This record gives sequence, C-alpha cells and structure tokens, in this order.
Amino acid sequence: MTIMTSKLEQLRAMTTVVADTGDIEAVARLKPVDCTTNPSIVLKALGTEAFADAFKEAIAWGKAKGGANEAVVEAIADRLAVSVGAALAGLVPGRVSTEVDADLSFDTKASIEKAHGIIAAYKERGIERDRILIKLASTWEGIRAAEVLQNEGIDCNLTLLFSKAQAIACADAKVFLISPFVGRILDWYKKSTGENYTSETDPGVLSVRSIYNYYKSNGIKTIVMGASFRNAGEIEALAGCDRLTISPQLLDELDAATGDLPRLLSPESVKPEPRVSLDEKAFRWAMNEDAMATEKLAEGIRGFAKDLGTLRAQIAKALAA
Repeated sequence: MTIMTSKLEQLRAMTTVVADTGDIEAVARLKPVDCTTNPSIVLKALGTEAFADAFKEAIAWGKAKGGANEAVVEAIADRLAVSVGAALAGLVPGRVSTEVDADLSFDTKASIEKAHGIIAAYKERGIERDRILIKLASTWEGIRAAEVLQNEGIDCNLTLLFSKAQAIACADAKVFLISPFVGRILDWYKKSTGENYTSETDPGVLSVRSIYNYYKSNGIKTIVMGASFRNAGEIEALAGCDRLTISPQLLDELDAATGDLPRLLSPESVKPEPRVSLDEKAFRWAMNEDAMATEKLAEGIRGFAKDLGTLRAQIAKALAA
C-alpha cells in the first residue's frame, strides 16, 4: 500500500517552514524550524493560560521597578514580548523573530536602541543573538536601522513589505531576511478591483515571485520568507521559496492534504534581471507611486501600534490593581 506524503511534508523538503504564531501547543505539535511573532501575536499569546504566570511575573517585576509610569509600562511590554519569544525559542531549533515597537517605525536611532535592549533581554535568559531575528517595519528608517544592526552582527527580519522597492532597499542594506506579505496584498486588490483571483493570478503571490526572481538572479543572500497567507493555494503557489511563515490553521490544512506539490520556485529557474539600487529619494518616490504598498504599510503599522497600545493599557491596569 502506498502512503501518500502530506503536502506539508512535501513543502518541508523544499522550503523552511516557519510558524506564524505564539501558540505554544501548536508549535510543539507542528514542529516548525522557526517562529515569527508580532505585537498582535504577542497580545493574543499573553491572553492564554500558557502565559498567565509570565504576565504575573512581569507585573511584579514592574512594581519593583517603580510602578505605573510610562517607562515601566513600556519595559514590562518589552519583557513580555521576550517572554513569549523565549518560550518559542525553547521549542524550535531555529530563530524567533521579535518586533521593535511599531511606534518607532520612523525613528532609526530609537529602533536601534530598542533592538539592543531586546537582544540584551534574551541574553539574560541564556538565549544568544544567533537565535533571534529583530523584526522591523520596512520603512526607510526601519531599513536604515537594520543596516546598522546587521553591521553589528544582529540579524534582522524586515516585515510589512509590500513592494519590490522595499525589497530592493533591504537587499542594498544587506538584511538577513525579508517577509513580503501575500494575503494583505490580495486583500487590497480584491477591494480595489472587485475581482476574484486564482493562486496563479494572485497579486501577492506574483509580488513574492518577482522579489524572489530579482534576489536569486542577482545572487542576493537575503532570505525571502513569504508571509500573511489567506489560503493554502497561495502557499502551494510559492513552494520552493526560501522560507514561508504560516499560521497553525493553514499548517494543519496542508498536513491533512495529499497529492503532488510541485516546486514552483528555485534558484535554477530564475530569469536574468538587472540589479538596481535606490537612494532615499528614489525609494520614497517608488512608494508614493505604489498606492497599495503605501496604504498597506501604513495600515500595518497602525494595527501593530494599536495592539501594542492595548497591551500597555492592560499592563497599566494590572499595575494599578
């Protein structure tokens, strides 16, 4: 009797599978190589029983530091993000991404300082920098912060990436990894055009394929990790991409699915493409000309900042209790 290999196992043979979650049980069950988090994922994780003790510990730590002032609330939020990341690091063999505060997305200096604090906090827990990726929004300022951090030996994950211009700037900065979004691009185009798209016409899929081709055809070492998927078809259409960060729901769906999963992206199959470089003026103009990328980047930063604000409000309330 022939046993069919699941599509998830076939995907693992050609792509590094990353879990886009803070769900400890899901990570333990699905055994991804890496984990990615963001303020929304951290907020959700901290609302579960798995992190109840971590929340209590952080509040007690904050009270010992002086109570409910803004600096202490911010420090507790940082501590909790690292608590989630440290728990995930204990379950995966690879990297865990931890995000710099969204409200620092346009402040290079403050982003660098925050990244240093995150790395130091992980080191206090015995987790070295080679297990961590500092996650930054793909603004011009975020990319410049990543350039500095990379030169210091701190690897970065550039997120909220919706355009080739952002990918080109990240390559110029020699960042370790980019997370081009797929589903949020599809959302914008469906709302804008009213059309339905197949996996082969999906604008988010096509965006990642274009970035992958540009990187591989030019020997760019930056890792391409597709993110923000709306359905399994998008994932299958990017089989062979360096890495894909996938929600537990879609990982389970792929694990239950059988049938052949062909490799659609590979370094050997790319088409030649000239390398270009963007200075700040060219980058900002390219973003200005791309309504989708501009709107989705701003929306993403606002969303992450809102969830970070919600967490900080919960912390302030707990400190006052």
